[in-house]
Formats: sequence, structure tokens, C-alpha cells
Amino acid sequence: MLRQNPPPEYQERRRQPPPPAPAHHRFPRPDPEDPGRRPPPAVPSKPHGHGQPLLDDDLHRYPAQRPPLKPPPLKRTSPLAWFAAIFCALLWIVVILGGIAVLVVFLVFRPRNPRLDIPQATLNAAYLDVDVDSNTTLLNADLTFLANFSNPNEKVDVTFSRLDIDLYFASTLVAASAVDPFAERRGESVLRNVHMVASQVALPVKDAEEWRRQEAAAAAGGGGGGGGEGGGLRMEVRGRMMTRSEIGSLVKFSYWLHGLCSIVVGAPPAGALRSVSCRTKR
Repeated sequence: MLRQNPPPEYQERRRQPPPPAPAHHRFPRPDPEDPGRRPPPAVPSKPHGHGQPLLDDDLHRYPAQRPPLKPPPLKRTSPLAWFAAIFCALLWIVVILGGIAVLVVFLVFRPRNPRLDIPQATLNAAYLDVDVDSNTTLLNADLTFLANFSNPNEKVDVTFSRLDIDLYFASTLVAASAVDPFAERRGESVLRNVHMVASQVALPVKDAEEWRRQEAAAAAGGGGGGGGEGGGLRMEVRGRMMTRSEIGSLVKFSYWLHGLCSIVVGAPPAGALRSVSCRTKR
């Protein structure tokens, strides 16, 4: 049986050498000078380690060996900083809630300040004495008045824990007294009799002259009779009161009240009250 020759295309393909093997799979050729020597085994090329820089070809050839991008390490917050932040947040919450509560209380109850008034006063005695040694004018006076402490609130009870009363003539303190503590219910008024005594109180020259002038005007106006403010002795009653307001049984707050009453009385011994003007504020 005759063997047919293969077609020319097949012969051309057989003549073409096989494609070269990849570099890392090639086996080294034997040494022509020493045919019996076995060549060393082929070692594939290794990617660079961590201590060697990578080239662009290596990065494209071994994409898995690219150095990973590490985010910067997170700094842990100290417990003290957390405690300060939580404390400030709680403090702000308490302040805000307290402000809202105070606003609601004032809008609902509308608390008002208690008032001090003097409906009646009498100058029982008053005269000036002169100290021969120091040539100083000394005042001796006896004044009684009725103090009215009123609570105008309809939903708030008031307690006066301390009441200090001072009597001034011009700019000089001439007498001082105190009132015992008491409590007032809503819409209630309490009357207290206050006795002020000035004994050997030194007056400046200007105040002594003013006392003589006003006393003469009060005597000319009929003593205890009627008359205007110019016909009497003008004095000031100043009250300093520690007050506590109670709204129900839960809300209680304390504050100082300052009362100022300007009174005009006639000449002694029956120097009745001629005019009065009072105001009370915190």
C-alpha cells in the first residue's frame, strides 16, 4: 500500500519550530564542554520580597505583590475625655430642662414679690442735744409705725425668715430693729408693730441743720394736723427681708427683698403720719 505525501500546508506547519517555552519554564541547555554535567534545575523567577523595591514590570507581572495601602492607625480616645464629654452633655441637659421648668412655673403661677407698706406711724419724741466736748449734735428720737407685709400671690405661699428694719434721716442711720419671722398664705397680709429708738446718734452738721429746718416747718404746720410733705420731718424706713416662696410642695426658692418707704411725720410729741411712699424690689 502506497503512502501518500501530506499536503504542502501540513508540511509547512511541521517545518515551523515549536514556540519557545516561557522564561520560567525553560530548561538550561547542557554545557557543550562538559556533556555529562547535568544542568541545574530551572528556578522560576521570584517576586521581590518586602525589603526590595518593586519595579513597574514587577507590579504589572505580579499584581498580587503590590504593597497594600494601610490606613493611618486610629487613636483611641482616653476615658477621661469620654467622661468630660458625657458630663458636659448631662450638664447642658439639666440646664435646659431647668430653664424650661422655671419658664413653665412663671408662666403658670406668675409669682409676684411681697410688698411692704406703712399705713400708720407716730413720732413720739425727738430732740437734738449738743455734746460740749466734741461740739457734735446728737439726735434722740422715738418712732413707732405699723408695718404691713402683704402677699399678693393667689397660688404662692410666702415665708419671711429674716426681717431687718433700718431708720434713716437724710444719709445717716439713726435706728435699727428686727421683726420676728412669720409665714403668709396666698393673698394674706400680716401687720407688725415696729418700735424705733434713736439714742445719742451723732448727726453731721448738714443733717443737723436740715433736722432743725424740717422740725420748724412741721411745728408751723400744726404738729399732728394735716399738711403737705413740706410741713413735716422726712425719714426713710428701709427693710431687708429674706423671703422664700413655695409653689405647692415641690417648688421652693429663696431670695432677698428690699423695701423702701419714705415717710413724712409731724412734729412731736404727736407727730402723726402725713404722707408715705413705698416700693419693694429684689
